[in-house]
Amino acid sequence: MATLHIDPTQLSFERPRTRRYIIASYWLVVLFAIPLWWKTTSIDRLSLPTSRVYAQRKREVSFPITVNLETKDGGNAAAIAREVQSCLRMDQAVQQGSAIDITVTSGDKSNASYNVVLNRGNHEPSAEGRRLYFDMYPEDDQLSHDTSVARLASTLSELLAPYGTYSGSAIQSQRVMKYAPRYRLAFTLLNEDAASGNGALAWDVQKAIQRHVSPLLNKLSVLHNFTIESQVQFHAPLAFEPRYIQQDGGDVHGLTHEDLTVFVNSAEWTLSSSASNDPVIHFVLFIPSSKHSPLHILEEDGVSVNPSNAFLLPQWGGIVLHSPSHPPSSTLNPLPRLALSDLDLIFNTFAYQLLTLLGVPGLPPRVQSVSAAEGAPPEPFTDWELDALLRRRAVENVWGSTETLESIVRLVDQIEGMPVGPDVKGDVQDALSALDDVHETSRSSPIAALKASARALTLSSRAFFNPGMLALLYFPTEHKYAVYTPLFASVAAPLVGAVLREIAAWRRARKAAQAQQQQQQERRPGERAKVD
Repeated sequence: MATLHIDPTQLSFERPRTRRYIIASYWLVVLFAIPLWWKTTSIDRLSLPTSRVYAQRKREVSFPITVNLETKDGGNAAAIAREVQSCLRMDQAVQQGSAIDITVTSGDKSNASYNVVLNRGNHEPSAEGRRLYFDMYPEDDQLSHDTSVARLASTLSELLAPYGTYSGSAIQSQRVMKYAPRYRLAFTLLNEDAASGNGALAWDVQKAIQRHVSPLLNKLSVLHNFTIESQVQFHAPLAFEPRYIQQDGGDVHGLTHEDLTVFVNSAEWTLSSSASNDPVIHFVLFIPSSKHSPLHILEEDGVSVNPSNAFLLPQWGGIVLHSPSHPPSSTLNPLPRLALSDLDLIFNTFAYQLLTLLGVPGLPPRVQSVSAAEGAPPEPFTDWELDALLRRRAVENVWGSTETLESIVRLVDQIEGMPVGPDVKGDVQDALSALDDVHETSRSSPIAALKASARALTLSSRAFFNPGMLALLYFPTEHKYAVYTPLFASVAAPLVGAVLREIAAWRRARKAAQAQQQQQQERRPGERAKVD
């Protein structure tokens, strides 16, 4: 049987013209795809208001405060006001970094931020709301007039600027929680091993919170919103073995200061029961097992027992150790319930820990808090303390948002390919506008200044952690080259090779055509000669 041989050049798709059309179509697809590729891979990099960001560092928040002095015995309040003002001007804590501008006046009670009532007597100063009762001339003490004025100025300085300066370590206090508009308070009754017989199965936590914690939360509502949750766990083993010591003829177990730092067994304790992005402040009532009971906190020497049974974990929460007392018996059974009377002292401690974690400053040692109504319980804390906390949080938020905005600008300047989209630029501009609002409202309303500073902090943080900006940190330009090089090389090599082959074939065909044409031209004279 004869084999049919076909010349490949005679196939329709192998004809030079058709083959070149096919190759050109591939290159047309590549050329038309380049704009789409450029659009999808280009970085949206909008300009940021860099000058406005760096200008924030030079601006200082100032809270003007007017203190009015009044006397009930006909004293010269105006002269005393001038002397106190002079003392405050020489107070470094007030003048440097306290963010307050104090003016002491007399006879202007209606426009004053605070009022000081000067009496004659020997009582310690007392605070009620935004009023201070101060005995200027103690009858049983021979203090001079100048010393009395200095004592009053010092008391006002400690009340109005309890944190000293707001910069440096004062802002970054290791114990105080970072500011957040919302917090979750998690109260946990933690039994190390309820099956051992030493434990509690339930507790009157709602009544205890209502009595000891709710008054604090009501007064702190101008700063934060709170969500409360509680739980009981019946098995929460320690990750270490407490130290066994002899104390007063009995056997006790103790926790050293090193043990306190690793007391929370995060691997086996579930202390947060709900999913939320709000920061959690934990309050744990820990009941040790019968094996480790009674459990105490040891002094630094590791031998003597500390009288306190509570400790604070910075920016986390507070823990109280409780070893229930049982009547002499051969067997131990868990307490069915911890009554409100059992929880009063414990939740008093929790309330104090909450104030510490939230940064409430507290009154000076010699100043007492009194209630407005006679016989009524004293306020959780005075308006002097609340206002100081408002000012502190506002200044902290301003510093935090300013540092975050500067970090964004520095990152964008250092990383040339970092994208800056409209959402990032909008958040930065809105944060700067919120900072402007802080400076405008700080002179009239600390609460409005706090809200504006919180908004600035939220917007600056959202801009810094924008997913579009963070994406480049995980896929820099070098990684793009590593991805595109093998992809484009495998596609471009055949196309470039085909073009080069076609160019070479075209040149060969052209030379052959020229040679053939030249031969034909050379033959024509000879053919004409023969004809002649």
